Amino acid sequence: MEKAEGPRALVTAATGKFYSNGLDLDWLFAHTDQHQDYVVSVHGLFARMLSLPVVTVAALQGHAFAAGAMLSLAHDFRVTRADRGYWCLPEADINIPFTPGMAALIQSRLTPQGAHEAMLTARRYGGSAAEAAGIVDRAVAEDAVRSTAIEIAQAQVNKAGDILGTIKARMYAPALATLRDTADPLGRARTPPT
Repeated sequence: MEKAEGPRALVTAATGKFYSNGLDLDWLFAHTDQHQDYVVSVHGLFARMLSLPVVTVAALQGHAFAAGAMLSLAHDFRVTRADRGYWCLPEADINIPFTPGMAALIQSRLTPQGAHEAMLTARRYGGSAAEAAGIVDRAVAEDAVRSTAIEIAQAQVNKAGDILGTIKARMYAPALATLRDTADPLGRARTPPT
């Protein structure tokens, strides 16, 4: 996709009740020795999507929670169902802090007030509320989610390429730097050398 020539865009979609329910916490807690590598790979996915040199659109046909909601924010545009499905950052309710990279991503894509409310309250936004809050660009009928996402993407296919990649890289430079900081993606204080 990144190396292809000519007009192009990317639409991500899923089927069923969930677009993405986020990280596999059961696996993560069972493999604590791999926690840092796992977080680095998730941050890498967010950074790649955020800086992809094509227009990206998430077609949210169902729930987008936690890292799934964050993945949707890494897209340029989001379309969701108006009637059902929630977009939610539940970390405050499940007692898991945002990593610095995750916080940087969220704060780079939402208004300060929107990020504040979503991150601190763990509010579950229905489709129309998510559109009103600026979290998604369009809230439509269930059978129009994917086609609307494709329409948005098709209208932007001629923008793909190095210039778009440069624009995104500069626009999101602080968030990308934080997401790509693999020294300690969990944000723990580093012990100064003695």
